[in-house]
Amino acid sequence: MSANLRDHILSTLSSLPGTREFHLHVLVSSPRKNSSLYYFARPRPRVYLQDILVLLSEQRSLDSPRILVSAIEAAVYHIPATSSAVLYVSKVDSTGQATAPSPTSHLVRALLSFYVDPWTRPLAVDHLWIQLFARAQAQYLFPNSAEYPGKRPLSDIKLCVWWKRVLSQVAGEAKPETIIKPFYVLPGCSEFEAEDSLRIASSSTASPTGLKWIYGHPYSLSEIPLPCPTSIVAPNLGHYIPNFDDDPKSRFLDEIAYTTDEGIKSPVRKRSRTNEESGDKKKSTGNEGSTPSSKDDRPLGELGKVTPDEFWERMSFRQECVAGAVTGFFTLIVSSSSPTSPDNATQRSISPLAPQPGQVSSQLNKRIITSLQTGNEFSTTERSIRATETLETAIKGLCDGITTARSSDGPPAPTRPRKLDRCTTPEPETPSLLAPPSTPPRRLHGKAVLPDVSPNPFPEPVASLETYHSHIYGSISVRNPAAVDKNTSVKADAAPAIPQVTVLTVRRKKKRTD
Repeated sequence: MSANLRDHILSTLSSLPGTREFHLHVLVSSPRKNSSLYYFARPRPRVYLQDILVLLSEQRSLDSPRILVSAIEAAVYHIPATSSAVLYVSKVDSTGQATAPSPTSHLVRALLSFYVDPWTRPLAVDHLWIQLFARAQAQYLFPNSAEYPGKRPLSDIKLCVWWKRVLSQVAGEAKPETIIKPFYVLPGCSEFEAEDSLRIASSSTASPTGLKWIYGHPYSLSEIPLPCPTSIVAPNLGHYIPNFDDDPKSRFLDEIAYTTDEGIKSPVRKRSRTNEESGDKKKSTGNEGSTPSSKDDRPLGELGKVTPDEFWERMSFRQECVAGAVTGFFTLIVSSSSPTSPDNATQRSISPLAPQPGQVSSQLNKRIITSLQTGNEFSTTERSIRATETLETAIKGLCDGITTARSSDGPPAPTRPRKLDRCTTPEPETPSLLAPPSTPPRRLHGKAVLPDVSPNPFPEPVASLETYHSHIYGSISVRNPAAVDKNTSVKADAAPAIPQVTVLTVRRKKKRTD
């Protein structure tokens, strides 16, 4: 049993046609508590979150420089109460500078198949939900890569075709005893319109693996439990729809939660109680710290009235889904019992918060993503080479304990503590990487909900060069035959046939002699 994501991806990339060398960086953060996945569920389940960042660079020859060609940003949510995990693919992007064929689809397939296979899955769960929102854009993770002439982003409908094909291939690699349930919805399209649009765009009427896709949402299944437990209280919409960053479902769920009979209202701030009111309240409710009243456990707004069917029907009228471009929601559910191996039994016995070998802190992961999206650009080959060197040097430097500072004319240079000649107050350090703006925290019943600040019994892992070489960085040389163009009917080594030309001669009319 191999639990190394880096090695699994490199093994998948080895089958790509052509001659080139790949350099891979895989950053997986240690588990931490998360309270936003099922924010409106009561009671809120225990969820543990891990961030995933995969960066792939390519080197066409030993003398050529490395260039980043593909990247994936994803998140894994672990819900032990239902033995479930949710793998959300947030962003997938390419620079358009890879040798054909592009390795992006192989990279995504390798990441998903690693979590689908129970023998390689690093979480001891029985049910895996892969979810994503397909929305075509010119660039996602590589700034200004849309200006590179060689990048050709997929159109809206072709992106949905691409995701459906990739997920079908991942499902086709699953074990025979695995239960596979694939769902998809193109908001604003009926089932006939969606199938017809995908068929025309892909020039095919069936899945490449024969997988039967279900058009609709996955929240009415009976044989597979929902990730959020619903056995304690009557479920509301907050138990069905998960909250992801930059996802239209989450924004719509917020509106439903704060919608009343009078319209959409923001939570009302409660006025502070006087000492007399506080004393009366204590007498009526008993000791401090008692369980909250049932009023606070009621579903907010219309969460208890809107069903999942109505939610998806109303999603078709959202601006993000009817803005002229086709979007798609895809869910692939994989249900299989975890293997009864000694490693798996040990994994179930340890705490979900315990960091595993090769994992890094969430702050290190966040710094690399921020540097990728704010401090580099990929509009030209020269700038892409410089950005690749900057990011790869930063990852290795952070693992080696070196703080990197950006210079104006090259990659970040290591900065070491300055020796002071006399006792002085040190100047405050200016952060070199600014975090992007984030959405303010939600308010529940008039009070700002703070993140879960209960202490983590395990300290965050400290990356080292050993971690870097064993789990984060890896490379592989690909030496395979070049891909054959299926559209070419004449073989490359076949001599073209010379057409025969028939020359017609003109007969001259004989002169008559008298």
